[in-house]
Amino acid sequence: MKKRIGIVGSGTTGLQLAYALKNDFEVVIVSHRTPEQLRSGRIMSTQVHFSPTRAREERFHMPKWENDSMIESIHITVGDQKLFAGMLEKPALSVDQRLAYSRYAEELERAGVSFQQKKVIKEEIEAFSDEFDLVIDCTGKNGPLVPFPVEKELTPFQTPQRKCIVGYFKGVKPTSPLGVSVTVIPELGEMFEIPSETEYGPVTILFITAVPEGPLDMFKGIKAPEAFTIKMREAVEMFFPEIHERIVDIEFALCDENGFLQIAITPEVRIPYLNVNDKLFLGCGDSVILNDPITGQGSNLSSYCAEQLSDLLIEHKHSDRWDEELGRLYWERIKSFVKEVTEWTNAMTQPLPGHVIQMLLSAAEDQQKADQIARWFENPSTAHQAFLAKV
Repeated sequence: MKKRIGIVGSGTTGLQLAYALKNDFEVVIVSHRTPEQLRSGRIMSTQVHFSPTRAREERFHMPKWENDSMIESIHITVGDQKLFAGMLEKPALSVDQRLAYSRYAEELERAGVSFQQKKVIKEEIEAFSDEFDLVIDCTGKNGPLVPFPVEKELTPFQTPQRKCIVGYFKGVKPTSPLGVSVTVIPELGEMFEIPSETEYGPVTILFITAVPEGPLDMFKGIKAPEAFTIKMREAVEMFFPEIHERIVDIEFALCDENGFLQIAITPEVRIPYLNVNDKLFLGCGDSVILNDPITGQGSNLSSYCAEQLSDLLIEHKHSDRWDEELGRLYWERIKSFVKEVTEWTNAMTQPLPGHVIQMLLSAAEDQQKADQIARWFENPSTAHQAFLAKV
């Protein structure tokens, strides 16, 4: 008889795990939202899936996206100085989560994966777990459901390092070559401009990461889509003139009334396994490894961890009992990469080190160096090495 696994959460992590595990286990996804509610709801964040994540999606036979919004490059600007456009080794892609998640969930249902529409709360988690051989907490930023212990070495902050302000807009002419534009304004924050595919066609994501209480943190109290659009235009005109020049006035608007978000998160890494009353619980994705979005690695790190966890579970699928030793093996598999991504991400929220500034400046005169920097986002281990190099 196949073991029964309960996956709580229907985001990047939970859905990829379901695709990876569905042939070897009885998989149940527990989510408080139906596919239609996912599709018609508010945006939850923004994601760029770099080539390693896209390769994992292909490995697990997840739906493919055919469109003209493939991300080929990373454009870097510091202040008002455009430095370079580095080319990625392989294309990346951003798809509106509402569209992607609903499609993935519908396909999984057709493939025989069970869904329970239920909001699991912490007080009920132990009783809920009796239905399964294993519960995996994939609740994302709202988690965790059980008190996985904090990994203090990788959790240096007690407050949010950035306010995240995101809108999915029509009416912005794209960069060339098509890519993610990163504009760093020292001491104030950053702007990430991301081409993305939505149910409404191609859009441009304007994603401000503002230092709290600084001049870029200018969206406080804004809750209506019209007011958000007006304030974004104001912010772009004041701080990001190159983007402002590419706005088409009569077309500039959110792609839909739910296409904007404001959120602030405190980065936190937890050890992703815990025994509660002699029952093993595992965590995967943002519920246990929550990084600041500044490096765009949230979904990519979650995808990596989901792959490592699914491979481990399949290797041990015939074990008589899954216990704390399985959790320890899982943490051993992912800890090194989690450490590299987290330390790079945490470093990016602080003033850029002098040697990194010099690397960026030299890349403006050397396309090979520019490409190497762009590929930090594909291979965060190289970014970690560059940022934390002893100089």
